[in-house]
Amino acid sequence: MSLFLLSVLVLSANPTGELDAAEQAGRYPRADLLVEPAELAKPEIAKQSLLLDARGKHKYNAGHIPGAVWVDQIDWSRRALATQDDPAWAKRIGELGIDKDTRVVVYDDNASKDAARIWWILRYWGIGDVRLLNGGWKAWQDAGGMVSTHDVKPLVRKLALSPSALRLATKDQVLEALGTKGVQIVDARSRGEYCGEEKTAKRSGAIPGAIHLEWLELLDEKSQRFKSPRELAELLKKKGIALDRPSVTYCQSGGRASVAAFALELMGANRVRNYYKSWAEWGNADDTPIAKPELSPDLDRRSKL
Repeated sequence: MSLFLLSVLVLSANPTGELDAAEQAGRYPRADLLVEPAELAKPEIAKQSLLLDARGKHKYNAGHIPGAVWVDQIDWSRRALATQDDPAWAKRIGELGIDKDTRVVVYDDNASKDAARIWWILRYWGIGDVRLLNGGWKAWQDAGGMVSTHDVKPLVRKLALSPSALRLATKDQVLEALGTKGVQIVDARSRGEYCGEEKTAKRSGAIPGAIHLEWLELLDEKSQRFKSPRELAELLKKKGIALDRPSVTYCQSGGRASVAAFALELMGANRVRNYYKSWAEWGNADDTPIAKPELSPDLDRRSKL
């Protein structure tokens, strides 16, 4: 039996009641994964964190949260699994001023999709304390947060990294999981992509048995903040997603899947893997089964951001 399936059996056999208690108290089970703008605005809190701005460089130059360092999320998204070269990623992460003891807070202006991708990559490479700014740049502006145009040059850190296999799902592992009842697969794409009506690869459709949870459903549309603990709990229950079971999230290329993975962890999920290569790999492979589920057309929000 593979280590992947062994972990499924162990985790599935140990549900906990902590989630219910947190829900009843009106808080996220992993509230430490989010930082609110009002909290970050406190100098003593800001000094404890290294801020990463995952927006475009021209936006960063025009104005960013004071002290924030720019991260090239487009470059990171392309390189995430292109190489498993530990020294290269140690250099890339260290150049941002990050070491394993750094508290990192990431934000963007894209409904947390780009920030969540950076969050997942950093966690995959073993950075232990990585959080998202709830609502991102929009929430910071709405709260009247200070803005700086100073281009921050961080102190370069030297560190040794190794990837965390428990955060990543490969195509072979997903194929293996299809024959079990322990793993739930979560599709974070739009309805059109999920149902196979939109072609984004050689073949269209969904991984058989995948649960459709479009990433934007996890966020308040107006504020771009994550929905409340109660709202998320109700949404996950409606979708049939159990937080005490291991999950694999996927989308087209790992970004939207990172938002879904983050939300599941925020709500106390025991084990979440990101199938980072997602449909870009699955839909272009010749050895992968594909389903074309049916959903109501009014659920399609065209969210291939």
